[in-house]
Amino acid sequence: MRTQVGIVGAGPAGLTLGRLLELAGIESVIVEARSREYCEARIRAGVLEQGAVDLLREAGVGERLEREGLVHHGISLQFDGERHRIPLSDLAGGRSIVIYGQTEVVKDLIAARLQSGLPLLFEAQEVSVHDLDSARPRIRFRHEGVEQELECDVVAGCDGFHGSCRASIPVGVLREFSREYPYGWLGILASVAPSIDELVYAHHERGFALLSLRSPTLSRYYLQCRPDENLDEWPDERIWEELHIRTGVEGWTLEEGPILEKGVTGMRSYVCEPMRYGRLFLAGDAAHIVPPTGAKGLNLAIHDVRTLAEALVRFYERGDESLLDAYSDACLRRIWRCEHFSWWMTTMLHLPPNADPFDLQLQRSQLRYVTTSQAQATALAENYVGLETV
Repeated sequence: MRTQVGIVGAGPAGLTLGRLLELAGIESVIVEARSREYCEARIRAGVLEQGAVDLLREAGVGERLEREGLVHHGISLQFDGERHRIPLSDLAGGRSIVIYGQTEVVKDLIAARLQSGLPLLFEAQEVSVHDLDSARPRIRFRHEGVEQELECDVVAGCDGFHGSCRASIPVGVLREFSREYPYGWLGILASVAPSIDELVYAHHERGFALLSLRSPTLSRYYLQCRPDENLDEWPDERIWEELHIRTGVEGWTLEEGPILEKGVTGMRSYVCEPMRYGRLFLAGDAAHIVPPTGAKGLNLAIHDVRTLAEALVRFYERGDESLLDAYSDACLRRIWRCEHFSWWMTTMLHLPPNADPFDLQLQRSQLRYVTTSQAQATALAENYVGLETV
């Protein structure tokens, strides 16, 4: 097999890149280890920045997003039993966010690629990449029982944190930066209309909580917990009780409903530099991870592949590799800005293990400053909706 760009991974990064290349007339093959059903069922992020929404619309995969996505113009920070609204759009030049699950983005992108009849190979086994420092890198895998080798001009490693692409880069090439956080999120998906119109980030002496949503009939809520929390210790009754305690304010009621899903997600920050080795270009979670508090993971992945697609178009149209050479540095500027923002949101809102009253008062002071200073609120708003330039 032969193609121009071989894409490993059919998550948002790989699928979006494939779509952008298709529109530019550049050939690609997408190879994915998981099944289509698995890819379309993974519950992940649900907050899209303005820039990500604009790109999906321009790529012709925004019809359902336009119809079903929920546009939000603000979020609330809650502490000391009070909610303080941050008017995102007012502070960030009219830009907004859209609540539309990553699962739905993936479904839309898969449907568009299949409709175009372009190669999208699910359940590829033993995927590996080779000859990355040559002009003809290769992807080897087994598909439907047949050993395959795909020769490419370029390989895009969009196969996530645990994928094979980053692991194929020789030892000593990458610098890796990471931080493990001593807490996780217990997340639930509940079949009940959301009790809030906009996201609520709640600071509480028992731990952080987030009130989010997926649709007018589905609520997505989170509780700070241990990263190794045993779900057996969290029956539905305890989850609802804790949500009531951590998010309750006078004159407001949290409506309960059947819990459809629950799970615990650990939290880490991770960046590798550079994001290129030879003809391999890393994108999305293969190159960086952010804690979910700042809602940046999906948005960073989309920005990576937009940058990569622009570089590949320049390469194929003009034979100019300058944007490919600049790819890593261009992405990393935004990545580190988002890493800082996500770390800042996380440490401001989550209670550290063994926290003492001093820790609590520092967090409350920071929250008061953000909610009373227009400059601080503007900084939060601009980062949350997505900086136009970094």
